[in-house]
Amino acid sequence: MTPPAGTAPGQGPDGLRQRLTGGGIHLMDGAMGTVLYDRGVFVNVCYDELNLTRPELVEDVHRQYAEAGARILETNTFGANPVKLSSHGLEARTAEINRAAVDRVRGGIARARLPAGTPPESLHVVGAMGPLGIRIEPWGPTAEAEARSFFARQVEGLLEGGVDGFVLETFSDLRELEQALRAVRELSTLPVVAQVTIESDGRTSYGTGVAEAARRLEALGADAVGLNCSVGPAEVLDAVEIMVGATSLPVSALPNAGLPRSVGDRKIYMASPEYMARYARRMAQAGARLLGGCCGTTPEHIRQMAGAVASLEVDRGANASRSNEAHDVSGAPGPVVPSSPLSRRVEPSPLADRSPLGRRLSEGTFLSSIELVPPSGWDPAPLLAAARRARLAGVDVVAIPDAPRGRARMASLPAATLVERETGLDVVAHYACRDRNMVGMISDLLAAASTGIRNVLVVTGDRSPAGPYPDHTALLDIDSIGLVNVLHHLNHGVDPGGHPVEPPTPFVIGVALGQHAPDLERELRRFRWKVAAGAEFAVTQPVFEAEAVHRILDRAFAADGPAEGAPPIRPIPVMAGLWPVASVRTAEFLHHELPGVHVPDSVMERMGRAEAEGPERAREEGISIAVEAARALRGRIAGIHVSCSAGEVEMALEVVRRLRQAPGAASASEAASEAAS
Repeated sequence: MTPPAGTAPGQGPDGLRQRLTGGGIHLMDGAMGTVLYDRGVFVNVCYDELNLTRPELVEDVHRQYAEAGARILETNTFGANPVKLSSHGLEARTAEINRAAVDRVRGGIARARLPAGTPPESLHVVGAMGPLGIRIEPWGPTAEAEARSFFARQVEGLLEGGVDGFVLETFSDLRELEQALRAVRELSTLPVVAQVTIESDGRTSYGTGVAEAARRLEALGADAVGLNCSVGPAEVLDAVEIMVGATSLPVSALPNAGLPRSVGDRKIYMASPEYMARYARRMAQAGARLLGGCCGTTPEHIRQMAGAVASLEVDRGANASRSNEAHDVSGAPGPVVPSSPLSRRVEPSPLADRSPLGRRLSEGTFLSSIELVPPSGWDPAPLLAAARRARLAGVDVVAIPDAPRGRARMASLPAATLVERETGLDVVAHYACRDRNMVGMISDLLAAASTGIRNVLVVTGDRSPAGPYPDHTALLDIDSIGLVNVLHHLNHGVDPGGHPVEPPTPFVIGVALGQHAPDLERELRRFRWKVAAGAEFAVTQPVFEAEAVHRILDRAFAADGPAEGAPPIRPIPVMAGLWPVASVRTAEFLHHELPGVHVPDSVMERMGRAEAEGPERAREEGISIAVEAARALRGRIAGIHVSCSAGEVEMALEVVRRLRQAPGAASASEAASEAAS
């Protein structure tokens, strides 16, 4: 390794910069969490807080890595940003935790038994920063500037602690990594190593290739670029070979110790220190200049890696002579880095050409839709029978909800495909973000487009109930704002990584609007972000009092809009959700147990009086209440979206019949115009 024994690189940030620019192969450390877990620290503990609560333990891990041969050591701050710390009630201690983490590394180095000729001052401390754990625009509601401010709070703490540089690691979203890098650059000129994490296909989970990532990060001012986490050394080696050819910067490689296997209730990484050492040598020979480990690695892995590369020498500026004509994993020449995926977009097909629903929305025709809940089993016959009744009743569109109330039912996309194929009806498939990751969502939606599904109403998704699946774990990779952005991009012929989708998808994109949301300001902001992201129509929660819808539409489409930076938006057609109740019990259930639904006392009283006269009178009153609510919104809505209780499809159809017969029903264009006024 360089520098040769008996010489020490410079101290502090200048010394770190010398390591990066002066040639040589340099060892970074390995996993912190793996070693802490092996020492008995439970996974439900905030590992970043251990810098304060267990300082001797953290220092000892750093000591072991220094003695194993690591010369660039990361602080124990991967998750020490205010967003992740807030889940432990520690947001206010962001700066304190990051300052202390630097002291822990310095303390570990001071206690380490280093080889002769290697003074403690020659080891460098870099501040580790990982993702925020939230989605930023355009895939989530967090603005880029807000994300940058979160990163800045962590940067400030690390600078106060006295780091020599920064390692930005385990980023999948290049936009988020860019904000972290900008946050550092706005506060410091210290060296920065910027690392992405890839999947087994050699791309990030957003579809970005490593050559593209390297070029983008170099353009943004990183001092070194590289890869860490997610995959083992064999796949990282393949990616290193590509990345080295794409940039003149030093390249880092910190793979996991293979892929984990489940052994009992633990995840065990199976790659031995000897195996990692062999690949460390291969990665160095491929051009990597910074080597280390991520999940599953230990001081013994680093010790073996240090020995494997000790005899290798790399000339100063080795990467600079390499061709900048990189090839991605596909073998195709690396593309020019776009500033945004939409820089490659094509214009989507006109709304009117995408589906009958799109045509009606474009023409301003008043729409009628009913919601049919898919079966809890695999037999579609009851669903198809209800859909055929809807068609005979003249319903324009049938909507299929996705796991309503968080319970398992036939999935909405295949159910919608069956209904459309068997009945010829236009169908809106609700699609929930919960319990799916973004890759799975894109796969689902591309398949849905291929089967003829054209209309998608995007929802974040109901929380799963305590039963019948009490051990169910909810997954929320992106929310409805992010998924609307994904669909909007697919309609423009690009995926989230900026890669072409040919031909572009022809989706009509809908969203929900909750006029009785507990936090109405938040609901308004989120709605405006959905529309800005590409939503083309909306459906309210069930309406029992029209005034609440008037109020929220007045504010949603107002020129100034809600506070806190919600973007200006164009008016879009809004359909009123309706729910004809058959009894007081149903009304009480909706009010108390269905989030976002408000049934006023006046409706409860009307239903109570009607129910006293018998069930048929109660059903008639429920239909009348729904029809009255819709008529009170005449001029504001583009149509109706009628839900119903199990077995009460006829009530929903009767609401549609009466409103279709009503004289002077407002058109969608009139509704959009009045909504904007």
